[in-house]
Amino acid sequence: MTATQAPPTPTATPAAACSIFPPDNPWNVDISGYPVHPNSASYVNFIGATKTLHPDFGTFYLGAPIGIPWVLVPGDQPLLPVDFLYASDSDPGPYPIPDDPPIEGGASSDGDRHILMLDLDHCELDELYWAWPPGQGPNPSTTRWYAGSGAIFDLRSNALRPDGWTSADAAGLPIFPGLVRYDEVVGDGEIRHALRFTVRATQQGFIHPATHYASSSTDPTRPPMGLRMRMKASYSCASYSAEVQIICAALKKYGMFVADNGSDWYVSGDHDPRWNDDALGDLKLVPGSAFEAVYTGEILHTPPP
Repeated sequence: MTATQAPPTPTATPAAACSIFPPDNPWNVDISGYPVHPNSASYVNFIGATKTLHPDFGTFYLGAPIGIPWVLVPGDQPLLPVDFLYASDSDPGPYPIPDDPPIEGGASSDGDRHILMLDLDHCELDELYWAWPPGQGPNPSTTRWYAGSGAIFDLRSNALRPDGWTSADAAGLPIFPGLVRYDEVVGDGEIRHALRFTVRATQQGFIHPATHYASSSTDPTRPPMGLRMRMKASYSCASYSAEVQIICAALKKYGMFVADNGSDWYVSGDHDPRWNDDALGDLKLVPGSAFEAVYTGEILHTPPP
């Protein structure tokens, strides 16, 4: 295995022929008029009102790719079997894994190792968490892929995963729809969907469209998975880079979901060598106090299968 993995040739984000979920999907709805959650202040204070956003994506750091890569696969991509650590709430597949797929963190990463595969011919999104090729890492098989969990999403449907089920993300959400993508920010000049971010700790509960929790805590000040944060309309991003101004506009209109446990206020995006890391660095000027939680539904507590 090499120390790092070269990124795939960047490809434009899918066109309207196969949208990333229907227009009325939670990822795509305008929440600028939604009511503030009654526990908003507690959630913001727990995550950190004085902490700032952090772009968890970009080009490279110490030779390793930053961000979550994704790859377009053709409809005739051969389907490969995958064995799962958490098979009870994973979609069994098989999965359209291409040769030498881009893996989050690079081929030798010991992190989350996500693989995101977008099949526009079938309007399908396939995602794997902690994915290992045959014969590598902890994979006991020399012929089959191995992953922690996996999920397959029909991009024409608003159907959620069963309550209690995870996905390739701790919240049971798809990952790709929540990424800040280079082709949207620099190419289109607009993001038309919600984003995803992480916090250091969550509570034992989730709000739809999330379907899974990853905590044993009942502390009500902790955010549940699927909590949606919105940038306050009064907060100005006018002095920031053009890229961050576009991200701010999306955060005011669509917000961002708590999707995983990790570092506070870390915003996810795709890995792309064309990103300007210095421009993205302006996100680090945005404080947590610029956000408010919005009410999108009750907290559910269905346990995993």
